[in-house]
Amino acid sequence: MAELALPAGDLARIRFAVSPMWQVVSSFRLLRAGTADRVHRRWLDQVRPRAAAAGLDRGWLAELIPPAGSYAPDFLTPAPATPAPTLEQELAALTAAPADRVRADLDHLRHHQGPPGPRARALHADPPAALPRLAQEIRAYWESALAPYWPRIRALLDADVFHRTRQLARHGTGRTLNTLHPQISWDGRTLHLARRARTLAGHTPGTGLLLVPTAFKGPGLSTRISPPDPPQLAYRARAVGDLWQPRGRTAAATAAVLGRARALLLAELDTPATTTELAHRTGLSPAHVSQNLTALRDAGFVTAHRTGRSVLYARTAVAEAVLDAGR
Repeated sequence: MAELALPAGDLARIRFAVSPMWQVVSSFRLLRAGTADRVHRRWLDQVRPRAAAAGLDRGWLAELIPPAGSYAPDFLTPAPATPAPTLEQELAALTAAPADRVRADLDHLRHHQGPPGPRARALHADPPAALPRLAQEIRAYWESALAPYWPRIRALLDADVFHRTRQLARHGTGRTLNTLHPQISWDGRTLHLARRARTLAGHTPGTGLLLVPTAFKGPGLSTRISPPDPPQLAYRARAVGDLWQPRGRTAAATAAVLGRARALLLAELDTPATTTELAHRTGLSPAHVSQNLTALRDAGFVTAHRTGRSVLYARTAVAEAVLDAGR
Protein backbone atom coordinates (compact mmCIF):
# COMPACT_ATOMS: atom_id res chain seq x y z
CA MET A 1 0.00 0.00 0.00
CA ALA A 2 1.49 3.33 -1.10
CA GLU A 3 0.89 6.45 0.95
CA LEU A 4 0.84 10.12 -0.01
CA ALA A 5 0.79 12.61 2.85
CA LEU A 6 -1.44 15.59 2.10
CA PRO A 7 -1.03 18.39 4.65
CA ALA A 8 -3.33 21.40 4.63
CA GLY A 9 -1.24 23.18 2.00
CA ASP A 10 -1.63 20.25 -0.42
CA LEU A 11 -5.35 19.94 0.22
CA ALA A 12 -5.75 23.59 -0.67
CA ARG A 13 -4.01 22.90 -3.98
CA ILE A 14 -6.00 19.88 -5.16
CA ARG A 15 -7.27 20.55 -8.66
CA PHE A 16 -8.67 18.75 -11.69
CA ALA A 17 -7.33 19.05 -15.22
CA VAL A 18 -8.34 17.76 -18.65
CA SER A 19 -5.06 16.81 -20.31
CA PRO A 20 -4.72 16.06 -24.05
CA MET A 21 -1.41 14.25 -23.49
CA TRP A 22 -2.95 11.87 -20.96
CA GLN A 23 -5.52 11.01 -23.65
CA VAL A 24 -2.70 10.50 -26.18
CA VAL A 25 -0.77 8.12 -23.92
CA SER A 26 -3.76 6.12 -22.67
CA SER A 27 -5.40 5.84 -26.10
CA PHE A 28 -2.17 4.81 -27.83
CA ARG A 29 -1.60 2.18 -25.16
CA LEU A 30 -5.07 0.82 -25.88
CA LEU A 31 -4.44 0.95 -29.63
CA ARG A 32 -1.28 -1.14 -29.22
CA ALA A 33 -2.89 -3.72 -26.96
CA GLY A 34 -4.03 -5.86 -29.92
CA THR A 35 -7.27 -6.86 -28.22
CA ALA A 36 -10.86 -5.92 -28.98
CA ASP A 37 -11.83 -3.61 -26.12
CA ARG A 38 -15.61 -3.76 -25.78
CA VAL A 39 -16.06 -0.17 -24.66
CA HIS A 40 -13.86 1.39 -27.35
CA ARG A 41 -14.45 -1.10 -30.15
CA ARG A 42 -16.01 1.44 -32.54
CA TRP A 43 -13.11 3.83 -32.04
CA LEU A 44 -10.52 1.06 -32.40
CA ASP A 45 -12.09 -0.26 -35.61
CA GLN A 46 -11.86 3.18 -37.19
CA VAL A 47 -8.48 4.33 -35.88
CA ARG A 48 -6.33 1.20 -36.11
CA PRO A 49 -6.30 1.05 -39.94
CA ARG A 50 -5.49 4.78 -40.17
CA ALA A 51 -2.70 4.52 -37.60
CA ALA A 52 -1.19 1.52 -39.39
CA ALA A 53 -1.38 3.22 -42.81
CA ALA A 54 0.46 6.25 -41.40
CA GLY A 55 3.11 4.11 -39.73
CA LEU A 56 2.11 5.36 -36.28
CA ASP A 57 2.08 1.80 -34.93
CA ARG A 58 5.84 1.53 -35.47
CA GLY A 59 7.15 5.03 -34.80
CA TRP A 60 8.28 7.06 -31.80
CA LEU A 61 5.20 6.43 -29.69
CA ALA A 62 5.39 2.69 -30.33
CA GLU A 63 8.86 2.61 -28.77
CA LEU A 64 7.89 4.72 -25.78
CA ILE A 65 4.41 3.50 -24.80
CA PRO A 66 4.03 -0.20 -23.95
CA PRO A 67 0.76 -1.93 -24.84
CA ALA A 68 0.08 -3.21 -21.32
CA GLY A 69 -0.16 -1.38 -18.02
CA SER A 70 3.61 -0.98 -17.69
CA TYR A 71 5.63 2.18 -17.26
CA ALA A 72 5.48 4.98 -19.84
CA PRO A 73 7.95 7.88 -19.57
CA ASP A 74 6.74 10.65 -17.28
CA PHE A 75 7.92 13.41 -19.62
CA LEU A 76 5.08 12.41 -21.99
CA THR A 77 2.52 13.71 -19.48
CA PRO A 78 3.77 17.06 -18.17
CA ALA A 79 1.77 18.59 -15.35
CA PRO A 80 -1.10 20.62 -16.89
CA ALA A 81 -0.53 24.30 -16.15
CA THR A 82 -4.24 25.14 -16.49
CA PRO A 83 -7.51 23.23 -15.99
CA ALA A 84 -7.79 22.62 -19.74
CA PRO A 85 -4.51 23.07 -21.62
CA THR A 86 -4.40 22.69 -25.38
CA LEU A 87 -2.34 20.00 -27.06
CA GLU A 88 0.12 22.65 -28.26
CA GLN A 89 0.62 23.96 -24.73
CA GLU A 90 1.40 20.47 -23.48
CA LEU A 91 3.70 19.76 -26.41
CA ALA A 92 5.59 22.96 -25.62
CA ALA A 93 6.13 21.64 -22.08
CA LEU A 94 7.14 18.24 -23.45
CA THR A 95 9.75 19.63 -25.86
CA ALA A 96 11.13 21.83 -23.07
CA ALA A 97 11.67 18.87 -20.73
CA PRO A 98 15.18 18.90 -19.20
CA ALA A 99 17.51 16.45 -20.89
CA ASP A 100 18.45 14.75 -17.61
CA ARG A 101 14.78 14.08 -16.83
CA VAL A 102 14.19 12.61 -20.29
CA ARG A 103 17.21 10.33 -19.95
CA ALA A 104 16.20 9.23 -16.45
CA ASP A 105 12.72 8.31 -17.71
CA LEU A 106 14.18 6.39 -20.65
CA ASP A 107 16.52 4.52 -18.32
CA HIS A 108 13.51 3.57 -16.21
CA LEU A 109 11.68 2.46 -19.35
CA ARG A 110 14.64 0.29 -20.34
CA HIS A 111 14.57 -1.33 -16.90
CA HIS A 112 10.96 -2.39 -17.55
CA GLN A 113 10.96 -3.03 -21.31
CA GLY A 114 14.47 -4.15 -22.16
CA PRO A 115 16.79 -2.73 -24.85
CA PRO A 116 15.42 0.44 -26.50
CA GLY A 117 14.64 0.84 -30.18
CA PRO A 118 16.51 3.21 -32.51
CA ARG A 119 14.26 6.20 -31.85
CA ALA A 120 14.45 5.81 -28.09
CA ARG A 121 18.24 5.59 -28.37
CA ALA A 122 18.32 8.78 -30.44
CA LEU A 123 16.11 10.50 -27.89
CA HIS A 124 18.42 9.41 -25.07
CA ALA A 125 21.50 10.60 -26.94
CA ASP A 126 20.17 14.07 -27.79
CA PRO A 127 16.80 15.00 -26.21
CA PRO A 128 16.67 18.62 -27.50
CA ALA A 129 17.10 17.41 -31.09
CA ALA A 130 14.72 14.43 -30.89
CA LEU A 131 11.85 15.84 -28.80
CA PRO A 132 10.51 18.08 -31.63
CA ARG A 133 10.37 15.02 -33.91
CA LEU A 134 8.44 13.14 -31.25
CA ALA A 135 6.07 16.11 -30.92
CA GLN A 136 5.52 16.09 -34.68
CA GLU A 137 4.42 12.45 -34.54
CA ILE A 138 2.15 13.18 -31.59
CA ARG A 139 0.45 15.90 -33.65
CA ALA A 140 -0.08 13.44 -36.50
CA TYR A 141 -1.53 10.86 -34.11
CA TRP A 142 -3.79 13.46 -32.52
CA GLU A 143 -5.12 14.63 -35.87
CA SER A 144 -5.89 11.08 -36.96
CA ALA A 145 -7.02 9.38 -33.75
CA LEU A 146 -8.34 12.00 -31.34
CA ALA A 147 -9.12 15.38 -32.95
CA PRO A 148 -12.12 14.09 -34.98
CA TYR A 149 -13.61 12.71 -31.76
CA TRP A 150 -12.48 15.44 -29.38
CA PRO A 151 -15.84 17.22 -28.87
CA ARG A 152 -17.36 13.96 -27.66
CA ILE A 153 -14.32 13.02 -25.54
CA ARG A 154 -14.02 16.52 -24.09
CA ALA A 155 -17.70 16.57 -23.15
CA LEU A 156 -17.24 13.29 -21.24
CA LEU A 157 -14.19 14.60 -19.37
CA ASP A 158 -15.80 17.95 -18.59
CA ALA A 159 -18.87 16.16 -17.23
CA ASP A 160 -16.64 14.09 -14.93
CA VAL A 161 -14.85 17.17 -13.61
CA PHE A 162 -18.18 18.97 -13.12
CA HIS A 163 -19.51 16.02 -11.11
CA ARG A 164 -16.38 15.81 -8.93
CA THR A 165 -16.15 19.53 -8.23
CA ARG A 166 -19.84 19.71 -7.34
CA GLN A 167 -19.28 16.76 -4.99
CA LEU A 168 -16.30 18.59 -3.51
CA ALA A 169 -18.42 21.68 -2.87
CA ARG A 170 -21.28 19.70 -1.31
CA HIS A 171 -19.47 17.00 0.66
CA GLY A 172 -15.83 18.03 0.98
CA THR A 173 -12.45 16.53 0.15
CA GLY A 174 -12.95 13.23 1.97
CA ARG A 175 -16.01 12.13 -0.02
CA THR A 176 -14.44 13.25 -3.30
CA LEU A 177 -11.19 11.34 -2.78
CA ASN A 178 -12.83 8.22 -1.35
CA THR A 179 -15.17 7.89 -4.33
CA LEU A 180 -12.62 8.80 -7.01
CA HIS A 181 -11.32 5.27 -7.59
CA PRO A 182 -11.52 1.87 -5.85
CA GLN A 183 -7.73 1.89 -5.34
CA ILE A 184 -7.83 5.16 -3.38
CA SER A 185 -8.76 5.73 0.26
CA TRP A 186 -8.38 8.84 2.38
CA ASP A 187 -8.14 8.83 6.20
CA GLY A 188 -8.14 12.57 6.79
CA ARG A 189 -4.39 13.12 6.51
CA THR A 190 -2.98 10.51 4.15
CA LEU A 191 -4.02 9.25 0.75
CA HIS A 192 -3.62 5.47 0.49
CA LEU A 193 -3.20 3.80 -2.89
CA ALA A 194 -3.42 0.05 -3.43
CA ARG A 195 -0.17 0.09 -5.41
CA ARG A 196 3.51 -0.61 -4.88
CA ALA A 197 4.97 2.04 -2.59
CA ARG A 198 7.76 3.03 -5.01
CA THR A 199 5.19 4.66 -7.32
CA LEU A 200 4.96 7.62 -4.90
CA ALA A 201 8.64 7.84 -4.02
CA GLY A 202 10.10 11.33 -4.16
CA HIS A 203 6.90 13.31 -3.68
CA THR A 204 7.56 16.83 -2.37
CA PRO A 205 4.89 17.93 0.15
CA GLY A 206 3.28 21.30 -0.55
CA THR A 207 2.96 20.97 -4.33
CA GLY A 208 -0.71 19.93 -4.24
CA LEU A 209 -2.35 17.15 -6.20
CA LEU A 210 -3.57 16.94 -9.80
CA LEU A 211 -6.55 14.69 -10.58
CA VAL A 212 -6.81 13.85 -14.28
CA PRO A 213 -9.82 12.03 -15.80
CA THR A 214 -9.10 9.95 -18.90
CA ALA A 215 -11.41 8.45 -21.50
CA PHE A 216 -9.22 5.51 -22.52
CA LYS A 217 -7.86 4.13 -19.26
CA GLY A 218 -8.61 0.64 -18.08
CA PRO A 219 -9.82 -0.04 -14.56
CA GLY A 220 -6.42 0.71 -12.98
CA LEU A 221 -5.03 3.96 -11.65
CA SER A 222 -2.00 5.77 -13.12
CA THR A 223 0.37 7.92 -11.09
CA ARG A 224 3.05 10.42 -12.09
CA ILE A 225 5.54 11.61 -9.50
CA SER A 226 8.13 13.92 -11.02
CA PRO A 227 9.29 16.72 -8.65
CA PRO A 228 9.03 19.65 -8.64
CA ASP A 229 5.70 19.07 -10.43
CA PRO A 230 2.69 18.17 -8.30
CA PRO A 231 1.84 14.47 -8.25
CA GLN A 232 -0.76 13.40 -10.80
CA LEU A 233 -3.41 10.71 -10.42
CA ALA A 234 -5.06 9.69 -13.69
CA TYR A 235 -8.30 7.75 -13.41
CA ARG A 236 -11.06 6.46 -15.69
CA ALA A 237 -13.77 9.07 -16.23
CA ARG A 238 -17.37 8.35 -15.33
CA ALA A 239 -19.81 7.04 -17.98
CA VAL A 240 -17.07 5.95 -20.42
CA GLY A 241 -19.35 3.08 -21.45
CA ASP A 242 -21.65 5.62 -23.14
CA LEU A 243 -18.89 7.45 -25.01
CA TRP A 244 -19.36 5.81 -28.41
CA GLN A 245 -23.10 5.15 -28.29
CA PRO A 246 -24.89 6.44 -31.41
CA ARG A 247 -26.66 9.73 -30.81
CA GLY A 248 -29.66 8.88 -32.99
CA ARG A 249 -31.11 10.50 -36.06
CA THR A 250 -31.75 14.20 -36.36
CA ALA A 251 -35.26 15.54 -36.02
CA ALA A 252 -37.34 17.05 -38.80
CA ALA A 253 -37.22 20.41 -37.04
CA THR A 254 -33.45 20.56 -37.43
CA ALA A 255 -33.71 19.65 -41.10
CA ALA A 256 -36.21 22.46 -41.56
CA VAL A 257 -33.62 24.96 -40.34
CA LEU A 258 -30.43 23.56 -41.86
CA GLY A 259 -31.85 21.88 -44.91
CA ARG A 260 -32.34 18.16 -45.44
CA ALA A 261 -28.91 17.44 -46.94
CA ARG A 262 -26.95 19.26 -44.24
CA ALA A 263 -29.00 17.79 -41.42
CA LEU A 264 -28.51 14.33 -42.94
CA LEU A 265 -24.76 14.82 -43.19
CA LEU A 266 -24.53 15.95 -39.58
CA ALA A 267 -26.47 12.89 -38.48
CA GLU A 268 -24.15 10.61 -40.46
CA LEU A 269 -21.15 12.26 -38.83
CA ASP A 270 -21.94 10.44 -35.62
CA THR A 271 -18.83 8.66 -36.89
CA PRO A 272 -16.15 10.86 -38.55
CA ALA A 273 -16.02 10.16 -42.27
CA THR A 274 -14.59 11.23 -45.61
CA THR A 275 -16.55 12.86 -48.43
CA THR A 276 -16.62 9.56 -50.34
CA GLU A 277 -17.91 7.64 -47.33
CA LEU A 278 -20.63 10.21 -46.71
CA ALA A 279 -21.72 10.11 -50.34
CA HIS A 280 -21.98 6.32 -50.12
CA ARG A 281 -23.97 6.44 -46.88
CA THR A 282 -26.40 9.18 -47.88
CA GLY A 283 -26.85 8.64 -51.60
CA LEU A 284 -25.85 12.25 -52.28
CA SER A 285 -23.34 12.98 -55.01
CA PRO A 286 -19.73 13.59 -53.88
CA ALA A 287 -19.90 17.13 -55.25
CA HIS A 288 -23.11 17.84 -53.30
CA VAL A 289 -21.56 16.38 -50.14
CA SER A 290 -18.42 18.49 -50.58
CA GLN A 291 -20.42 21.67 -51.15
CA ASN A 292 -22.53 21.15 -48.03
CA LEU A 293 -19.56 20.16 -45.89
CA THR A 294 -17.82 23.39 -46.86
CA ALA A 295 -20.89 25.36 -45.77
CA LEU A 296 -21.10 23.43 -42.49
CA ARG A 297 -17.41 23.94 -41.83
CA ASP A 298 -17.66 27.68 -42.50
CA ALA A 299 -20.55 27.85 -40.02
CA GLY A 300 -18.60 26.00 -37.32
CA PHE A 301 -20.64 22.78 -37.46
CA VAL A 302 -17.89 20.46 -38.70
CA THR A 303 -14.10 20.30 -38.66
CA ALA A 304 -11.75 18.76 -41.21
CA HIS A 305 -8.79 16.59 -40.23
CA ARG A 306 -6.19 15.37 -42.72
CA THR A 307 -5.05 11.78 -42.15
CA GLY A 308 -2.59 10.73 -44.85
CA ARG A 309 -4.26 11.26 -48.23
CA SER A 310 -7.76 11.48 -46.78
CA VAL A 311 -9.68 14.23 -44.99
CA LEU A 312 -11.99 13.21 -42.15
CA TYR A 313 -14.93 15.40 -41.28
CA ALA A 314 -16.29 15.46 -37.74
CA ARG A 315 -19.06 17.23 -35.86
CA THR A 316 -18.16 20.09 -33.52
CA ALA A 317 -19.59 20.74 -30.06
CA VAL A 318 -21.85 23.37 -31.68
CA ALA A 319 -23.33 20.73 -34.00
CA GLU A 320 -23.79 18.31 -31.11
CA ALA A 321 -25.75 20.95 -29.19
CA VAL A 322 -27.95 21.78 -32.19
CA LEU A 323 -28.73 18.12 -32.88
CA ASP A 324 -29.47 17.43 -29.23
CA ALA A 325 -31.88 20.37 -29.15
CA GLY A 326 -33.57 19.13 -32.32
CA ARG A 327 -34.08 15.69 -30.84
